[in-house]
Amino acid sequence: MLQSVERAAAGEAAAGVFRVAMGVEYQGSRFHGFQRQRGGIPSVQESLEKALSRVAGGEALTISCAGRTDAKVHASGQVIHFDTTVERTPFAWVMGGNANLPPDVSITWAQLMPPTFDARFGAVSRRYRYVIYNDPIRPAHMSDQVTWNHRPLDIERMRDAARPLVGTHDFSSFRARQCQAKSPIKTIHHLEILQSGRFMVIDVRASAFLHHMVRNIAGVLMTIGAGERPVNWAKEVLAARRRAAGGVTAHPFGLYLVQVEYPSEFALPERYLGPHFLSGLPDVGKAR
Repeated sequence: MLQSVERAAAGEAAAGVFRVAMGVEYQGSRFHGFQRQRGGIPSVQESLEKALSRVAGGEALTISCAGRTDAKVHASGQVIHFDTTVERTPFAWVMGGNANLPPDVSITWAQLMPPTFDARFGAVSRRYRYVIYNDPIRPAHMSDQVTWNHRPLDIERMRDAARPLVGTHDFSSFRARQCQAKSPIKTIHHLEILQSGRFMVIDVRASAFLHHMVRNIAGVLMTIGAGERPVNWAKEVLAARRRAAGGVTAHPFGLYLVQVEYPSEFALPERYLGPHFLSGLPDVGKAR
């Protein structure tokens, strides 16, 4: 399959246009989301376009991404693509791009792709992790990279509550009012709660997500884990099909886009699931 992708990419290159895909990770704390903003407000897209344009000898580039993450949200598995008339090796794109990026954004790989590849519309699933630091004391470290919850959370209650959310449902109750998705019906392929020490991770993979869907699910599950609502509340919220039934939206700090999947024909590189500080923790770092 990789050879067929390379042949298709070579055909596009012969026409003078190169489509490049990249893996990107970033610490989203100082950004107002991935998407480019007006008025000089910091965004991940603008940082990447400026850095890659320098590698392209000043050519203006416009990138597309797999997931337009919100303000303060992070990524360890974001995927982007762009078209360029400038020929560079994958190594040059990675090293040159990183040399021009701020320290909170990093390119992890680059690959020449055929014109049929689209980072956003070609994705078949996306995976997020919501990281909770569960302790009575507010953490001084990583305070903008995890969500602190001072209430003792019962993981088994959260796991039981999460089960009815798996499958194809109308997720209107977990959808932000400003969501622009055409349909609230989405399919969650898996929803697992992992734990190691004080870290608790809500790991969810779906065909696609509504605006604030993961943060709204996290808010419901944490409320149930704290014993403030019964386990069947999550199922009741889902059935209500209205946002007002769903409680608070959890903070963005602990949310990470960790994986985007595409048809196997594109043979994109695979990396371990993030975020980095979870990689060595039992039952979390190696979960696939």
